[in-house]
Amino acid sequence: MLVDSPSAGSVSGIPANRDRLFLAACVSLVVTSMTFAIRAGILTELGTTFELTGPQLGWVNSMAFLGFPIAMVIGGLLYNNIGPRNMMWTAFVCHLLGLILTIYAGDIGPLSGFWGLMISTFFIGFANGSVEAACNPMVADMYPEKKTQMLNRFHVWFPGGIVIGSLVARFFGEALGWQGLIATMFIPTIIYAVLIFGQEFPKASAISNDTRENIRSLASPLFLFIVVCMTLTATTEFSTTQWVEKILGASGASPMIVLALVTGLMAVGRFFAGPIVHNLNPTGVLLISAVLSTIGIYLLSTLTGGSVYFGAIVFALGICYFWPTMIGFVGEYIPQTGALGMSLVGGAGMLALVIWNPIIGGWLDDAKATAEVAGATGPEADIIAGQATLSTMMWFPIILIVLFAGLYIYMKNRPKVHADEAILNPDAMSTPGSAR
Repeated sequence: MLVDSPSAGSVSGIPANRDRLFLAACVSLVVTSMTFAIRAGILTELGTTFELTGPQLGWVNSMAFLGFPIAMVIGGLLYNNIGPRNMMWTAFVCHLLGLILTIYAGDIGPLSGFWGLMISTFFIGFANGSVEAACNPMVADMYPEKKTQMLNRFHVWFPGGIVIGSLVARFFGEALGWQGLIATMFIPTIIYAVLIFGQEFPKASAISNDTRENIRSLASPLFLFIVVCMTLTATTEFSTTQWVEKILGASGASPMIVLALVTGLMAVGRFFAGPIVHNLNPTGVLLISAVLSTIGIYLLSTLTGGSVYFGAIVFALGICYFWPTMIGFVGEYIPQTGALGMSLVGGAGMLALVIWNPIIGGWLDDAKATAEVAGATGPEADIIAGQATLSTMMWFPIILIVLFAGLYIYMKNRPKVHADEAILNPDAMSTPGSAR
């Protein structure tokens, strides 16, 4: 594989075609998020078609989250050597394989059904992780003068893609069927491949590109703390949105409209994140997000009918800034960890969901069984099970309130250190007491 390098048309490693590459990154993230939205919309149908239990559906979901961190760890370690071009092409190939194998999951011999879905979902997860591993540091390198702003704008397209996917599932699901819905994702997949074909890619400059230094810097207490927090922020966000159809299907509100509402608000919020993050600072944003997430999940666990949409709005405001702020925190305040640090933080979040998805599926099954023993049947049992599961999931953001309150106090009393200084002097930010 060829290593990406700047050509004569670039300045300081920044290619002249960076806006085209940024567009390609955004479209690839749309594919990533559509896989989450459409799979959430067809989860019940997959369970019926392949006769899967709640825990089995959880394991299928988990493969997307397992492939993701594996790709991010590999990508983070190799980014400095193979560059974002090769990683983006890896994402394209794996997206194609994952989509095709999902469509034909019932027709691949001994691997048909459950195992076919497990394998295809893993490929999709690996593709999604490759996109994040390539694009987060690539965007930071292409826009060093407005790194945080452009990372937030890039991450607009995760909720943006979920809006697209959830609306497609809501309005075309019956006409296309679950296989047709999966096939719709070939369109943006081909588009981002066309956009990156034959293009020049940037050379690392805004973050540390010394892999050995990146690895050493992972031992920073601040970085390890952020990794732990990321497992909880990702679980708060994705465990709710991925199970939205199963949890809210009988609530009287349309699960796909709820998903579109939540992610639409997230997209708008992330686009205008700059002034908010500037005024509150990242740790303040994270603390307020944890509080709003807790309130949002509580509302979703108690409301039914049209009022569920109000709970969804509060929840959306809570989870809106979690992912990009956590990634941006590493890029801005612990840049000596480089692409590896950014990848590992994202990978840790997805790896947590490998553990929690089957557990959440089991919570749903157990809660429904308990409701049925108590005399509830049909939709009533589904509502009780969904609300009970959400009540348990509320503990994730409650723990985050405590952790982010501590982080806010810790960071507030630290002297400011510019990110560029941290690259030149890693000890300035890895030493406790010197971080912002």
